[in-house]
This record gives sequence, C-alpha cells and structure tokens, in this order.
Amino acid sequence: MSNILNKTFDTFNQTIPFSKIKTSDFPEAIKTEIDHTRAEIDAITDTTEAPSFENTVEALEYTGLKLDVVTSTFFNLNSAETNEEMQKLAQEISPLLSEFSNDVRLNTELFKRVKAVYEQKDTLTLNAEQHKLLDKQYKSFARNGANLNEEQKTVLRSIDKELSQLGLKFGEHVLADTNSYELHITDEKDLSGLPEGIIEAAKHEAESSGKDGWIFTLNYPSYIPFMTYADNRELRKKLSFAFGSKAFHGDDFDNKEIIRKIINLRHQRAQLLGYDSHAHYVLEERMARSPKEVNAFLKELLDKAKPAAEREFTQLSAFAKELDQIDQLEKWDSTYYSEKLKQKLFNLDDEKLKPYFKLENVINGVFEIAGELYGLKFEPAQDIDKYHADVQTYKVFDESGKFIAVFYADFHPRKGKRNGAWMTVYRQQYRRNNEEVRPHISIVCNFTKPTPTKPSLLTFNEVTTLFHEFGHALHGMLADTTYPGLSGTNVYWDFVELPSQIFENWCYEKEALEKFATHYESGEMIPMEYVEKIRESASFLEGMQTLRQLSFGLLDMSYHGVDPKAINDIKSHESEVFKQTDLYPDNPETCMSTSFSHIFHGGYSSGYYSYKWAEVLDADAFELFKEKGIFDREVAKSFRNNILSKGGTEDPMELYKRFRGKEPEPDALLRRAGLIDK
Repeated sequence: MSNILNKTFDTFNQTIPFSKIKTSDFPEAIKTEIDHTRAEIDAITDTTEAPSFENTVEALEYTGLKLDVVTSTFFNLNSAETNEEMQKLAQEISPLLSEFSNDVRLNTELFKRVKAVYEQKDTLTLNAEQHKLLDKQYKSFARNGANLNEEQKTVLRSIDKELSQLGLKFGEHVLADTNSYELHITDEKDLSGLPEGIIEAAKHEAESSGKDGWIFTLNYPSYIPFMTYADNRELRKKLSFAFGSKAFHGDDFDNKEIIRKIINLRHQRAQLLGYDSHAHYVLEERMARSPKEVNAFLKELLDKAKPAAEREFTQLSAFAKELDQIDQLEKWDSTYYSEKLKQKLFNLDDEKLKPYFKLENVINGVFEIAGELYGLKFEPAQDIDKYHADVQTYKVFDESGKFIAVFYADFHPRKGKRNGAWMTVYRQQYRRNNEEVRPHISIVCNFTKPTPTKPSLLTFNEVTTLFHEFGHALHGMLADTTYPGLSGTNVYWDFVELPSQIFENWCYEKEALEKFATHYESGEMIPMEYVEKIRESASFLEGMQTLRQLSFGLLDMSYHGVDPKAINDIKSHESEVFKQTDLYPDNPETCMSTSFSHIFHGGYSSGYYSYKWAEVLDADAFELFKEKGIFDREVAKSFRNNILSKGGTEDPMELYKRFRGKEPEPDALLRRAGLIDK
C-alpha cells in the first residue's frame, strides 16, 4: 500500500493531512523521499552539460522539497505531540538524515560542479539573491567537509551521526524529568498566596491523575505561578530544586556525560574542518563574526548592567528582610519577592492584569495589529486538518484578498509537548517555474488551560511570549523570496530574533493594548492607570534580568569557544562561569546546563548571545516606530520590505541599514532598559 506521506496531499494548499497519518508511516516515507532526492541529485551530477548556475546551483536548491515537508512534520510532532513510539523512531530517523546530509555534502562530483560555478561567480550575471544562494551553497559544502580526504570524511560522518543522537537523547531526558515530577499538596494551608485560578488548575491536574488535593508540575503555567505567589518558602525551594535539577540526578536520565560528549565532539568536528573551536565555526556565519566579538559584546553589556543589577539585588534583599526577616535571598525567593516589590512600587499585580488578557482576545489583538501594520487578515479555517484538538488553524490573506499563508496555533501544555514556546515551519515559501508556493507556519506555546469556570487568562509575560512567537511567524508568513533555503527565518541566528523581539514592543503601547485588553467578564477596557504602570514597570529589575541572560550567553561561549577537554565536571564549570554574574548563592543540588536545551538540543550552540544582540537591533529599530508612530504604514512597509520579506537573501546588516538608515546603537537597548540616561 502506498504511503500517504509520499503523495501530493489532496487538501487546501497541500496542508498536512494529520488525521490520516500514522506514526509508523514516517520511517518508510522518509526513506522513500531520501531515495527520490538522491535521484534528483544524480540527475544533476550525471548531466554532460557544463556546470551553470541554473543546472547545478538552482537545480540543487529545489531538490528534496517533499523530503523537507515530511521530516519537518515528523520533528515538529516530536516536539509538540510526541509519544514513546515517536521518540524511538526519532533515534532511528535522525542518523538516517544525518548520513544522507553527509552523502550530499561529501558528494565529490556534486561539489566539483558547485565549485566550478562558484569560481566563475564574478563573471556571471546574477542578482543579489542568486549571489547569496551560490555563496551559501558553496559554503555549505566547504563548511561540512567537502574539502576533506576520504578518511577525514568518514570521521566527520561518524561525529555527525553521534551528535544527532546525543541531541535527541538530551531533549528526551529533560522531557522525561519534567513529566515525571509533581508536587502533590494535600494540606490547603500550603496553597496560601496562590491565586484562585492557579489553585483551580492544580485541582484539575490532580483530578485528571485520579488524586485528591492539588498537583503542581514543572510545566511553566504551573511552575511560574507557584514560584511567584506561594507563601510557603520550603515548598518554593522544593519545586525550585526539582526544576533546577532536571537531568542532574545521576540516573538513566542524567545529561552530564551527554554534555561532555557533545562539546568534545563539536570541538573535534570544528578542528577537523580547520576551525579553532565550535564557536569559531558557527560564528563565521553570523553578524557577530568571532568569539572575540561576542565576548566583547557580552562584556560591554555586563559592565554596564552589573552595577544596576547589584543595586536592584540590594533593594530586593532589603525588601525581603523588611517584609519577612529573610537574611539571605535565595533563588527560590527571586520571583516571589520581585512580584511583591513590583506590587508595592507600581501597585501592579499580574493577577489584576490577567482578567484583561483572555487568550482569545489577545490572539484577536495580535491579528488586528498585524492587520494595521501589514494589511493581513486571519480567517479561521475548519477545512485544515490538525494534529491535536487544541490546535487552531487559519488562512491568512492580504488586503487585496491574495492568499499569504496557512497559520497553526497550539497554545496549551500536555504530556507529549515540550516546555517553552517556539515558531516552526511545515512548508517554506518559494517560487519555481512561475508558481508561488506559500508557507505553512506554526507557533507552539504552553499557556494556562481554560478551567470549567475560567477561560485561559494570560499573565503579561505570557502576552509578550505570544507576541514574540507571532513576530517569528510574521517573518515566515511574509517571506517573498525565490529560493526556499533563503526564505523566512532562514537567516543568521543573531538576526532571526529581530522580528520576534521588536513585535513585543507593541504590548507596552496604549494604542495597541486598547485593541485587545478588555475584561473577560465585563468587557471594560483595561484602565489607563494599569497601562501606565505596565510601561513604568517595563524596566523593573531589568539589570538583574540582563545579567541572567548574559550568564547564559557566557556559559554557552565557555563550552564552545575553547577546547573543552579540560571540562570534566559540568557543575563545577558552570559555577565558575556564573561567578561573574551570580547574585544569589550557588546550590550544589542544581545545574542549569543539564536542561540547557537551547544549546544542547536546539540550534543555539555558540548563539545564545543572539537574544541580546537582537534586543539591540529591536530597541534601535523600534525607536523609529516611536518617532513616526507605532502604526505608521510607511515605517511598517519599510520593515516588511527590507526585513520581513527578504529572509536570508542579503547580508543582514545591509538589510538593517536600508530600513534604519544607519547601523544599530547598543545604547538604544540600555536606554530602553533604564540602565543609562535617555
């Protein structure tokens, strides 16, 4: 029987027919598409025609399009709706794909043809996007071993295969520890301080497990409110230790040895390819070109933020001492006393704000803001299949009625879904043979579920998370390029966060909040005093937040910017790095590295600094919106035409300068954060 995944989908815009796909379909489908792609590549290398841009570089770019759809579907589901069968298959499929990728990149005849075109690039009549594709394609061979001898290529294949399996294992261990822990409370007095909605959700969690009382988990919608509001300090400590010690228990799910293997294999791979370190390898293809530049950037921000962070920590410590006679502020006190101090200084309580941020209203507000800026319209689509009942589906159109994208939104936590929030792609935008292929874009979050008596009400932090991921989605949806590999979010990693982070700024603006911040029961608009307080509190404890982000960037570079052979004890190494940013005492029972999925499971190795890098870009860029008006169509049009639609077709700094008229200023971020005078 033929596999549905290998067919052309008979659905709207060839969307994925999730309900008709079985998990067991994937291995065969992927093997079939690998064979198809091999045949496409053989057709390129077998031709007797001299290598040209069209018959080699462009032809190669359009190979494996169906393989991309099938694999992205599998791995997206493995993050958002996984199970044991899928995780087991991932361990089988990942090495297959890694091996095939190496077969392509180490294909001598194919590389010869690409290299022949690359060597005559200055004599070819190519536009900017074609130049970028040729450059990217040549480098993808050279940077992945095409110039190595056969023995070295064999070593590279072995390293890549092992790295793909280790990354998957790392993520599975974190998910297993997240799912296996629960804080089961049976004494009602232990709920002191917790908001009614959080208590109700915990009651619902316990009932779902067939237990009495209340259950709190390590999923963010449960964990964060408990750490923010629970008066019981010992229970906060207990939950904090559970969260901070994921995959750090010396058991089958421990990640310490996996980290050591990953960092050493990455270093070995970089050296094999002629680079000093993994960071040197990665940063060659970033706006920040070297570890030296990244470390200088992090140090500049650290030097400016640390005095402010230390003042804030002193203020917070004094407040906790005065309120509860706390002699030493600990990590499990941080969110709790920060929230109480914020309430005192700004009379602003997340629980007061939540009724104004009903999930459905916020989604509609996001759509309205995107409409006002970019002319987009979002229509709910019942005829688009989905992988879970919680998923919402939309067709996106522009002002003229032209179809722009398919948009999936998946908002609530469940057992088969990893923590956090992310944007992803099921199909890229591209053009081929005068046909326009529009993208299928998804955002996945973990927001509080509705309960029998309350809808899903978001904290303000969750509102900014939704805006952040939707900013990424806009980058994917508004893509307007010829080649899939340069489309949407296929940009340098320290540029990819600009569209997401700039979109968060609208959350703090009165004109934007008026579009969606209405009370879920009364329908009244959010009081303007709350809006002012949101704005005033935007930079509350920003020094401490900045230090925290910088600590992760520094830790990332410490693993990847040097020869890691000397890193034997992961916890000791982490503690040493954090000394330059630590405000709280270190706890031997916890280790952040063992669940640092961004760099050991995701794609952020040697790239965590990019969040702060992109914050500089977004703060500088938003100053232009503030100057001209946050809904100014000309500024929005320029941002769309120069940033959102262009993907990776040109150098990001050139694109940025075309939008802004100048290079970004780091002080724009520090001004917004209140860390230097405006």
